[in-house]
Amino acid sequence: MARIHPLANVHPEAKLGKNVTVEAFTTIYPDVVIGDDCWIGPNVTIFDGARLGRNIRVFPGAVLSAEPQDLKYKGEKTTLEIGDNTVIREMTSLHRGTKSKGKTVIGQNNLIMAYVHIAHDCVIGNNVILVNGVQLAGEVEVDDWAIVGGTAAVHQFVRIGKHVMVQGGALVRKDIPPYARVGREPLIYEGVNSIGLRRRGFTNEQIRMIEDMYRYVFLKGYSLKHAIEEIEKNFPPTPEREEVLNFLRTTKRGLVKSPLAVKDKVD
Repeated sequence: MARIHPLANVHPEAKLGKNVTVEAFTTIYPDVVIGDDCWIGPNVTIFDGARLGRNIRVFPGAVLSAEPQDLKYKGEKTTLEIGDNTVIREMTSLHRGTKSKGKTVIGQNNLIMAYVHIAHDCVIGNNVILVNGVQLAGEVEVDDWAIVGGTAAVHQFVRIGKHVMVQGGALVRKDIPPYARVGREPLIYEGVNSIGLRRRGFTNEQIRMIEDMYRYVFLKGYSLKHAIEEIEKNFPPTPEREEVLNFLRTTKRGLVKSPLAVKDKVD
């Protein structure tokens, strides 16, 4: 049975699971589904279209499933989906989708820190950390285990690959391939996220292979097509190789800059 504070405003049509707590001054609209064992803190607003999994914690001031800030949105029925065990900290704004994708999706076991904004139709994977003040424009994709540093701003349609580390304050205009560490302004490839990979069980051999692959992408002056050909030719098939190649083949905005491309500015 849900525990609803008498000063909360929960619409009777909203569906709340077992052992859900709703604190004072929170408003929950009718077309909302909240899974078991969730805690919804005070002064939270959850609009129509929210679909929350189990064991989610939502801190004060958060706004979930508000209408998208997109002039093309015409009131179509869309959703915001949030996976199990995700923590949503103070003053975040997580918007539902538009007719483009129909939903904004946030996976499981994520930490969405204070003042983060996730716009319409974004897709966030699992075990992602968005640090305080990160701003994601519409239709951004952030893959599993990525960490985006505080106050980083991500351009619409950008994709951030698995296990990526993005420096705080970064302006992310291009796609960031998996396992990479990026920083500076303009944003450049700074190497492989070796510390994060070791923490997650990657071996030194796997990390060296990723580093060697990215030499073809970022450090030899090759075109992207040429780099892909060299990786296919010189490295045996592994899950890491396939992850890198799939990303490189499907990038739509192009990749973050090589250090060689901005050498004069960086020196």
